[in-house]
Amino acid sequence: MDRAVPFATSEGIELYLRTYYSLLRSSGSIRVRSLEEAHISTNSSLHFKAADPEPDISAFLYAWLRLPPEIVHVRYVLLGQSEDVFARRGYGAIESWRLVRAPARRRRMFYDDHENLACFIASVSDIDDLIPILTAFQIEWNKMHMRLRGSVLLQTIKQHHVQGKPLGDVEQEALQEILEMSSDDLEKLAGTWGSHLAERLEQIGQYEMNLFVNLLAGSRTDYRKATQGWWRTIEDRTAEASQGRLDAATVTRRPIYFVSSNTHSLPSALCGFASQYRAELLTFLETNNPENLWQEAQTAQAIGSQGRLLNLLYYIQRFFLAERGHTQRMADYRQAETASGISTISTPAYLDVSSHIIELNRIDPAKCDPRLQLPQMERLRQSEAIIINIDYPLGMAAYHILAQVTTSVPELRGAYFMGKAATLNGRVGDVMIPNVVYDEHSRNTFLFKNSFTAADVAPYLSFGSVFDNQKAITVRGTFLQNREFMSIFYREGYTDIEMETGPYLSALYEDIYPQRYPQDEIVNLFINAPYDIGVLHYASDTPYSRRQQLLSKSLSFFGVDATYATTIAILRRIFKQEIELVGEDRDAL
Repeated sequence: MDRAVPFATSEGIELYLRTYYSLLRSSGSIRVRSLEEAHISTNSSLHFKAADPEPDISAFLYAWLRLPPEIVHVRYVLLGQSEDVFARRGYGAIESWRLVRAPARRRRMFYDDHENLACFIASVSDIDDLIPILTAFQIEWNKMHMRLRGSVLLQTIKQHHVQGKPLGDVEQEALQEILEMSSDDLEKLAGTWGSHLAERLEQIGQYEMNLFVNLLAGSRTDYRKATQGWWRTIEDRTAEASQGRLDAATVTRRPIYFVSSNTHSLPSALCGFASQYRAELLTFLETNNPENLWQEAQTAQAIGSQGRLLNLLYYIQRFFLAERGHTQRMADYRQAETASGISTISTPAYLDVSSHIIELNRIDPAKCDPRLQLPQMERLRQSEAIIINIDYPLGMAAYHILAQVTTSVPELRGAYFMGKAATLNGRVGDVMIPNVVYDEHSRNTFLFKNSFTAADVAPYLSFGSVFDNQKAITVRGTFLQNREFMSIFYREGYTDIEMETGPYLSALYEDIYPQRYPQDEIVNLFINAPYDIGVLHYASDTPYSRRQQLLSKSLSFFGVDATYATTIAILRRIFKQEIELVGEDRDAL
């Protein structure tokens, strides 16, 4: 049996956590500047140049992409769980402010077009995420500010901004010199800011960043209320989303398969839109060639790989649906979803976690991805079960959401968690299947029977490899890691690093046992779990060898192979179970 992992948070990270949680207890705002020293002391793997005088462009852009662009005008960042929390602290009608979004982080945020940014938080993980992001952003902004302010280059940048001219080679070389950054770093800045490059650089040179943070409420009750509000909106919108087929109480009466994945893969594999519009999608791809993927389409067709081509079509579908002047396409796609029993609730209140309610008895096998075909699929027409698929949340929000679901539904038949992770021994695009999870939040080591093995995923993976019987660690935040931290777990055989599985398993523990999840224990879920527990992680980052992958790139098409291989495995597992259950019920009659 696995022994418990020693408490592994390095001294610098533990100091940082204690520092910002103690300061956030204040009833007023705290200066982000007061956190900078503790932030630097962590030697974070994502911000390892925090203490250096030269800017860390990769860490800066990682933080930038997880904040709304309006952050350049913000002075006060307000954290709360609901409109009521904001109203109690004197910020009424928050949702009348302008809704703003970060390119690489799902979080409900509203900007008052002055100096206040309201951020809705779903759990302590949002704090562990936001505080280091804001601190890293401010540190690196001010490094660049100190170098640009009062310089001749800044005046030139201002002129280019006013005239709407891009920076020339001379200005770019001068910028690299004054900021001590490489051509790759400049390319990242230019790629992120595009035509706004001169404007953003001018803003950095003009003023120092001096952010304040105010945690308006932080009790477990506040988080629980926010999750309950999120669940109520799902129930309330089910009838509208299903065009009247389902009533508001449907999800509280029927057996449930819970899936944590994303908002695109399950519907794409079930509704048949990509197959129906195959010719149009290929024409669109050849004409527009986003990300230079036309060659991939030709290769997939040449080798006769139907799955590989479908993965590509699923990916291109989002560009196709978003093309200007073709709004009917999205209407057709939504209709294809509805015809396949998929009800989409895209903007529930409180938490920025979209969901699908999928009726198994309305799925048309003829429209499904061919990789989903199983014997006797027609039996699904007799199933009463539904799939609740949610857009995977951040960290401890997973615990609150699944705890709410398990207390609200009559029967859970399976819980499946699919998501991105960092790998210490694989490559980007590989799939890891753990059966041991150490959770930093509870400091529990969970042992469980993963319902998936390598054989369930490998047939549908074209590029990566699959590793089962792995050991995963659920961390508190992306910045709250360093080489010392990771080395401790690597020596213990933990190679899969992610943020949600531990909290999910804590929620399942409370569904299985008559008590709250424990702390600092080895928790064996092998024995009493009455339903499937399936965990599939696909590698989006290799922090020991390719730091830039996580810092400056999204998976883009490179992640599609693993995304759909794991999606197919999850749906096949659900279908197989439900086909068997319907057969057993028929035999019992």
